[in-house]
Amino acid sequence: MPIDESLVPLLALINSPQVPKLGTGEPVQARANFRGLTVDLRDPSTLPAVAAVEDVTIDGPGSTPLPGRIYRPEAGGPVPTIVFFHGGGFVLGDVETHDDHGRWLCREVGAVVVSVGYRLAPESPFPGPVDDALVAVRWAAARISDLGGDPDRLAVAGDSAGGNLAAVVAQDCRDAGGPALAAQLLLYPATDFAGDYPSMAENADGYFLTESDMIWFTTHYVPSGADPGDPRLSPLRGRLEGLPPAVVATAGFDPLRDAGDAYASALGDAGVRTITHRFDGLIHGFFGLGPVSPASEEAVRTVCASLKQLLRPAGSADR
Repeated sequence: MPIDESLVPLLALINSPQVPKLGTGEPVQARANFRGLTVDLRDPSTLPAVAAVEDVTIDGPGSTPLPGRIYRPEAGGPVPTIVFFHGGGFVLGDVETHDDHGRWLCREVGAVVVSVGYRLAPESPFPGPVDDALVAVRWAAARISDLGGDPDRLAVAGDSAGGNLAAVVAQDCRDAGGPALAAQLLLYPATDFAGDYPSMAENADGYFLTESDMIWFTTHYVPSGADPGDPRLSPLRGRLEGLPPAVVATAGFDPLRDAGDAYASALGDAGVRTITHRFDGLIHGFFGLGPVSPASEEAVRTVCASLKQLLRPAGSADR
């Protein structure tokens, strides 16, 4: 399948000499560049409406304050709670760059969303973001009555690097005996730092996320001497039995496509209920591209509908 035609003008802009690549220069400048591609280009009128948005402080490891943002849906009564981790290669991004992601999940799933601003590499390399993600989920679980209100419908979600963190958190919560998770949403996740996959070469350049970006991100996130097969880095290398049901979404023109597909397949082989979506004509980051790509917006709605299905109240009928 060719790339979706609605993405061609965007890729022409991204690939132009005037636009800096994601993984170039110093992290501080790269973060500003990423903000320019997200927040600065965003039309506020395209943001999904939700009932309320509140900026909060999450108590991180050792009482380290972490920025968070809570999105509340129009629906009343107990609703699911989704703890969301943003993408950006563990080096870029924050709750503001992914404001649209939190809003889409909140509105389409009908859930309270807690977006977490975990600490970034290289200032906080692995396992710093993992530690932050774990503490943030426990923070949300302890406040579930003030958030969504349903302790049986707590989920984790993330895109790219955030998908990695969501997968790692799901494994840790199972091994630690809680908090119990009802579902996990992994959007084009980074699942394996130790493997070699054809899609990394096939989509090495020209489709937003590049192979060189991944090398730059890895250099900043993974300390020298760390084992790339550590399940907290590469959740594909971990034990997958007994994990919560999952939605895994990948894109055809994405260097991370094959690793994400491998994780979805491994989850199914381990007996985990897994809903898999491969959007062959789309690129990495499609969850934020709805305003310029109708196909991406349709993919967002499809993914959210699948997560909503997994988060139905116990005993409710399939619809």
